[in-house]
Amino acid sequence: MNHRHKYPTKAGRRSLSRSISQSSTDSYSSAASYSDSSDDETSPREKTQANTHGSSDFCVKNIKQAEFGRREIEIAEQDMSALISLRKRAQGEKPLAGAKIVGCTHITAQTAVLIETLVALGAQCRWTACNIYSTQNEVAAALAESGVSVFAWKGESEDDFWWCIDRCVNTEGWQANMILDDGGDLTHWVYKKYPSVFKKARGIVEESVTGVHRLYQLSKAGKLCVPAMNVNDSVTKQKFDNLYCCRESILDGLKRTTDVMFGGKQVVVCGYGEVGKGCCTALKALGAIVCITEIDPICALQGCMDGFRVVKLNEVIRQMDLVITCTGNKNVVTREQLDRMKNGCIVCNMGHSNTEIDVASLRSPELTWERVRSQVDHIIWPDGKRVVLLAEGRLLNLSCSTVPTFVLSITATTQALALIELFNAPEGRYKQDVYLLPKKMDEYVASLHLPNFDAHLTELSDEQAKYMGLNKNGPFKPNYYRYHCVVDND
Repeated sequence: MNHRHKYPTKAGRRSLSRSISQSSTDSYSSAASYSDSSDDETSPREKTQANTHGSSDFCVKNIKQAEFGRREIEIAEQDMSALISLRKRAQGEKPLAGAKIVGCTHITAQTAVLIETLVALGAQCRWTACNIYSTQNEVAAALAESGVSVFAWKGESEDDFWWCIDRCVNTEGWQANMILDDGGDLTHWVYKKYPSVFKKARGIVEESVTGVHRLYQLSKAGKLCVPAMNVNDSVTKQKFDNLYCCRESILDGLKRTTDVMFGGKQVVVCGYGEVGKGCCTALKALGAIVCITEIDPICALQGCMDGFRVVKLNEVIRQMDLVITCTGNKNVVTREQLDRMKNGCIVCNMGHSNTEIDVASLRSPELTWERVRSQVDHIIWPDGKRVVLLAEGRLLNLSCSTVPTFVLSITATTQALALIELFNAPEGRYKQDVYLLPKKMDEYVASLHLPNFDAHLTELSDEQAKYMGLNKNGPFKPNYYRYHCVVDND
């Protein structure tokens, strides 16, 4: 008879009857946040607040934290010089005058710099959060104080999340004509609930794998009635934000939540796209033993050449100390696989959506949820086995830590230029389809960031430009060119 080892359990576990949405209200990043006070459990929806200008067209945790948020924004501006440079160059022209932008992104100090840049360029903005855990409450307060109608706070429930989106879109005397989205939830809501607003929009800018996928689905079905810009697959977004940002933030998020030592740990990374490549590089550099799962033979071959073993998750799940998803898909880690994990296995997601890990299946009577610290839950099986779930399966880096400001400057500059391009494009340039950012703009975004490194570009001579068939000022690569990133695993 096989006697299974009974792991020690702890009295006073969190019962399942305490709703997950309730527990999310006291969840906040270990990053400094002045406004996350556990002594204020009142929902922002139940508060009456006004900024110093008398406006109450916002809903944030605590408007009194605006001063702290302003300091955070000012710190972010120091490492976002390219975006500030764009703001200074274009604010005289006001290229977004008349633009009414409704946005759904992470609300952090870095995105606040983007939002305030759009306002400086002439836009009116209403904003909400694309993730219930990533909002920096003091930054949301600072935006509300400055006059931006922002509806977001850290630890929203699912109902709060959709309420905030609706408040951004549905307001008297104001109709959005541009959408900036991260994940596709805002676009989906406007398409379903406000079709007249959707049809009259000048354009959509989307920055995530998940959101872009949803746009292509609409386009394929013939239901996309406005032009959309796929920022996610622009070179400056994919090669810098997705790879270099995740290479650093994966470690930050894991360390802040678990204090785990990576040396010698068995790790499986599900997905070897740009995000997966960044995660694998960082983990291997610290001595973790990393393998990957992939559906794409090209990405799988890249993984093999980079020194990673390509496996099926079921083959290795029992041995893994850490499971990371970054595919953008659903049910990548199933309940059956969660049942087979060993005691103490850490499970987290680096993709945009919370669909990759089957968290819903863990909310069952036979399992106990125990909140250990902010954004860290122990899921306890009847035999005492514990699996460590981070951020309830939501995006790890922005839920549990922060991300490098400089990389976000690259993405934010790309988003700003995409909005300017779509809003000012002459009629007929863009049809009802999904487009990539023009190559010339990608190069311009990169050039704005080179001064940070005191980098000096070589210029082509007339003879060289003629020989290569190029314009001396670019673009320097054809649209089909693939910018390969060298992944250093030493």
